[in-house]
Amino acid sequence: MSNLPIFDVAGSAMQAQSVRLNTVASNLANANTVAGTPEGAYRAKQPVFAAEAIPNNQALAGVRVTEVRESTAEAVKRYDPGNPLADAQGYVYAPDVDPVAQMVDMISASRSYQANVEVFNSAKELAVATLNMGR
Repeated sequence: MSNLPIFDVAGSAMQAQSVRLNTVASNLANANTVAGTPEGAYRAKQPVFAAEAIPNNQALAGVRVTEVRESTAEAVKRYDPGNPLADAQGYVYAPDVDPVAQMVDMISASRSYQANVEVFNSAKELAVATLNMGR
């Protein structure tokens, strides 16, 4: 918590977007994995955001990650009898992860993070300029 709440707002947003980037990276890393059972297949993860009041200034709100949810989508059943993980019928189960949608989410999270870095830097420059006005 700082004396200038803009740092708290931008910092909370950067932290939330960092979690979002990490979940997207995990989803992309596991997009092509397979399992021998539908239950064993990787489930895509998605962070859930919520507004959070800034301490000592209830008029401002930051953001926080309340949880990271796993997808409830069914695993994709693929016929691959040569795979050592295949079940008795020759099927393996892959996660229902769309790499294109994940890349779009990654770009969005990255741009949001960058925008908050710019807010943070602009606020810092303004605070320094304000301190130097008395000279």
